Amino acid sequence: MQIRSWLIFGAIAGLTIVGCQESLFQENKPIPNKTWEVGNTISFEVEVTDTMMGYDFYIDLRNEATYQYANIFMFVNTTFPSGKVSIDTVECFLADQSGRWLGSGLGDVLDNHILFKQNVRFPNQGTYTFGFQQGMRNEALPSILDLGITIEKHKSK
Repeated sequence: MQIRSWLIFGAIAGLTIVGCQESLFQENKPIPNKTWEVGNTISFEVEVTDTMMGYDFYIDLRNEATYQYANIFMFVNTTFPSGKVSIDTVECFLADQSGRWLGSGLGDVLDNHILFKQNVRFPNQGTYTFGFQQGMRNEALPSILDLGITIEKHKSK
């Protein structure tokens, strides 16, 4: 009977943890041929209904250990429901100064979950489009497997 109690407790705890991570949006898209071409824009459409809630916005990047740089620059184009466009230039660090990868993973594949914006509020309800372009000096960046975003409710500390 004691094992059954622990199983029930574990199931309830697991559901509670999953329920607390309230994501507005999470999606990953593969990079064709594991090479991010300079003209290839990766876009995500996010439907926003709550303009009062603060959100944390993450960039999720998966790369191979053969990626030749410690960072990656990206241009993030945000199109608001009104049609207004905002452009950000973002540098994401993938390795530290000694060359040790910052992402987690097994083998030669590394997952990076990088905070882009913290506790942001969307000014309007509607569909926002986030378009990502690589901003490195190379026409093509090999060893980039996929790009994604996660937008979740802000966790106050």
